[in-house]
Amino acid sequence: MSDETVLLPFEAPLRELKRQIDEMAANAKDAPDLQLLLDPMRQQYVQIERQLYENLKAWQVVQVARHPGRPQTRDYTSLVFDSFEELHGDRMYGDDLAIVSGLGVIGKHRVMLIGQHRGRDVNERHLSNAGCVHPEGYRKALRKMKLAEKFGIPVVTFIDTKGAYPGIGAEERGVAIAIAENMREMSRLRVPVVCIIIGEGGSGGALGLGVGDRILMLRYAYYSVISPEGCASILWRDGNMKEKAADELRLTSKDLLEFGLIDQVVPEPMGGAHRDLRKMGDMLRDAIVSNLDELSTRPIDELLTERYAKFRQYGEFLEGVDPKDLLPKPKEAKPVAEPPAETSEQTEATQPVAATE
Repeated sequence: MSDETVLLPFEAPLRELKRQIDEMAANAKDAPDLQLLLDPMRQQYVQIERQLYENLKAWQVVQVARHPGRPQTRDYTSLVFDSFEELHGDRMYGDDLAIVSGLGVIGKHRVMLIGQHRGRDVNERHLSNAGCVHPEGYRKALRKMKLAEKFGIPVVTFIDTKGAYPGIGAEERGVAIAIAENMREMSRLRVPVVCIIIGEGGSGGALGLGVGDRILMLRYAYYSVISPEGCASILWRDGNMKEKAADELRLTSKDLLEFGLIDQVVPEPMGGAHRDLRKMGDMLRDAIVSNLDELSTRPIDELLTERYAKFRQYGEFLEGVDPKDLLPKPKEAKPVAEPPAETSEQTEATQPVAATE
């Protein structure tokens, strides 16, 4: 099977049905009567798939976001943009292939696209560090943002990473500083900025491209301070608790829209973006264009004020509250029942009888 048709573990109810449909479709040419059975089976497949995807658990959403056939930044350069010209390098250290950047045209808008790319085959994943960006990648992104600002071009970012590259070399070259500088500079870029989580949005690696006027998120993407596996290993010292961790992290697009951490959920084809790349590209294109149409009419000083306020209000703070009062209270021990008082008759009955000669 190709990457696009790989079925995920929770799609097990579809596996056998899909096998039967494929087998019957292959034999339908020689046996026209089989065609009459195909349509009901396909309808049944769609019904089961719809029921599954309308009730996904958090961990299942993570699995969809990691599907090997899910479209990535380089796919969207042709699916979404009318034209794209890639720009390379940070002019300081090197060209990090985990970051794809360049000038693109989408509708009537010229934009600077900056996106994280994970890679398809083994070689490409190795070259791009599976989307884990080095400090030179973030500096490459910042250089392109500043170029866009110079020429008054809106910035569009695609977020798809488990996190920044955690190696010693990245630490030596200042990956934390590079992320912090990107966040600071994105907060005051004097052009419209639209950020879209297209797959995994993990930790500071995502935040390095995640400060903008509009934060969009694909329906089956996830956005979290840490991966479910990382959370499980820290809290419970057990990676097998990843499903519970995913539930507790509240990392789905539905949760984040509820919390006000994103501005819009972009729908996906039934079964995920990998099921229909052309349709996914059209829906994402419409979302980007509609936001750019609205943002391009706004005064830039107004956008900067709102952009700053958006991120300042993330989280909730309680003032004048003792942190101890927020801790769960221990259960009160049940009082031990006292034995009933003995009556005089019971006391006489329990006294030893004097022996007689």
